[in-house]
Amino acid sequence: MHAVRAFEAAARCGNFTRAARELNVTASAISHQIHSLEEYFDQRLFQRVGRSVELKPEARDFLRSVTQALDQISAASGRLNRRAQANLLNISVAPTFATGWLVPRMTEFHVDHPELEIRMSTAMSFTDFADSDIDLAISYRAGDFPAGVASIRLMSEHLVPVCSPAYSREHGPLARPGDIRHCTLLHSLPRIGQWRNWLRVAAVDGVDSERGPKFQTTPLALEAADAGLGVAIANLEFVEAHIQEGTLVAPFKVEVPSHSGYFLAWQEARGEEPKIVAFRDWLLAKLARDRPGQQLPEPVRP
Repeated sequence: MHAVRAFEAAARCGNFTRAARELNVTASAISHQIHSLEEYFDQRLFQRVGRSVELKPEARDFLRSVTQALDQISAASGRLNRRAQANLLNISVAPTFATGWLVPRMTEFHVDHPELEIRMSTAMSFTDFADSDIDLAISYRAGDFPAGVASIRLMSEHLVPVCSPAYSREHGPLARPGDIRHCTLLHSLPRIGQWRNWLRVAAVDGVDSERGPKFQTTPLALEAADAGLGVAIANLEFVEAHIQEGTLVAPFKVEVPSHSGYFLAWQEARGEEPKIVAFRDWLLAKLARDRPGQQLPEPVRP
């Protein structure tokens, strides 16, 4: 098998050195493995062309069969591995959705599904399922997913400025949108255009929409707002609990809807796996209970 893998890599790469780098061995090891295969078949498989190598015509049919066999082994290994990890659910979540909505509710999921082990990671952008072990992804985007991916919109955004009560008192009164001119704007770098959109809808002119401190994520910007550094902007749904608790206030009565939103996505071919169905059904039911009167759309098929 080592010799067959070396042969396939060398034929695909057209170079022993690149094949060795891919298989994490030395070029001489690749050469030795291919030489042993040539001795076994009692014929040459490659011919040198400058610094590259090319398959001899009689070896091309062998390469097709080897490639198909290795692909089948890889696919079977993946299926076996997924069955072995049937109770392990890997979820990639947008940081703001994770901290603002999902994580505080995960205890309820564990109560309902104690048999499932959750491994949650955060990602600023959509994680391609083909290049990772992610089972489900919750991403912030306009809904344009790759072919083979099914999705459902979980939540739209309504952006509101928020700050700490102490900051509002110190820089207030903050009653009209124009009062934002006297405030420090706090930004989330991935959403750097949010203030520009809010200022436009609120009809506030003469304010540099990109002035003020900038943070890697919205949760960091909200932490800065809570510490009294300025006014952040965030999805109302993610800050409602803070407003009710009194740790943050929303001084202006202007909400700006966003064209993008949070989507749950999964591979179309794996949509009926029990662990994926369990989390998807729980998430949609929880959203429906928390947001009565707001109907969730049907899944979007690619």
